[in-house]
Amino acid sequence: MEHTKCLIIGSGPAGYTAAIYAGRANLNPIQYCGLQTGGQLTQTTIVENFPGYPEGVDGTQMMMELCQQAERFGTDVRDGIIKDVDLSKKPYVVTTDRGDQVEADTIIVATGASAKYLGLPDEKKYNGQGVSACATCDGFFYRKKVVAVVGGGDTACEEAVYLAGLCSKVYIIVRKPYMRASDIMQKRVNDNPKIEVLYETNTVGLYGENGVEGAHLVYRKGETDEKLYDLPIDGFFLAIGHTPNTSIFKGKLDMDKTGYIKVQDNTTRTSVEGVFAAGDCADPVYRQAVVAAGSGCKAALEAERYCNS
Repeated sequence: MEHTKCLIIGSGPAGYTAAIYAGRANLNPIQYCGLQTGGQLTQTTIVENFPGYPEGVDGTQMMMELCQQAERFGTDVRDGIIKDVDLSKKPYVVTTDRGDQVEADTIIVATGASAKYLGLPDEKKYNGQGVSACATCDGFFYRKKVVAVVGGGDTACEEAVYLAGLCSKVYIIVRKPYMRASDIMQKRVNDNPKIEVLYETNTVGLYGENGVEGAHLVYRKGETDEKLYDLPIDGFFLAIGHTPNTSIFKGKLDMDKTGYIKVQDNTTRTSVEGVFAAGDCADPVYRQAVVAAGSGCKAALEAERYCNS
């Protein structure tokens, strides 16, 4: 069986930064990139808030450069998905989607998180036919059309502003009477004449013959002045949060009730010795690229110390 001192599961800022540091520490790490190589930043256009890029940087380009840097220091970067992990004995064993097995002295989990959906049957019905969880991936197809974004945080505002550059009209559907986005993002939304915010509004369904043609909405659901109406739109974008990609570690690592991996104190150490968690899979609070990169650095440093102890 193939053996490594350090196995990294997942890519993105956390995974690639961990790979850079582990490589420079001569751990000769093996990294499996997972289902979405490069992580969530590959679904955005310009990253403006990562230090060192005063003019911003394309998210995909940034991840490609991080990957190249990891490879430069000896990381064996591989495509593929880890389907199972055995943490019951050392060295730990992981199994890929191809059935290959690798044993590792340490594991760094950097599997990130995935976009949430409302859970409406119509989301599946119209998946790829008007429903999307990535504006930068699919916004091109809605040029000069009318779309709606669901959510009230920074992600929803970012998606709406991006879409406003392509579409004739963008609605933001917010279930609360306020948005929880940062002040600067709310200002960008409010200052954009193409964007209209629909507060206290819930989506209860979608309709259309050959794809999404509109959304069934409820204003002030459950109140005496509740109002059900239809909103004609061509595209429906989800921006309501994320779910950590940690299902293969259920019952093997301590997690919170939503599936985020618990780490000890101000470290990346998990409930299993020699297993470390970095990035969004262990961060229900900040979920920022620079924070993920920092935690990836911490995980690699701790893996190095563990291997040399």
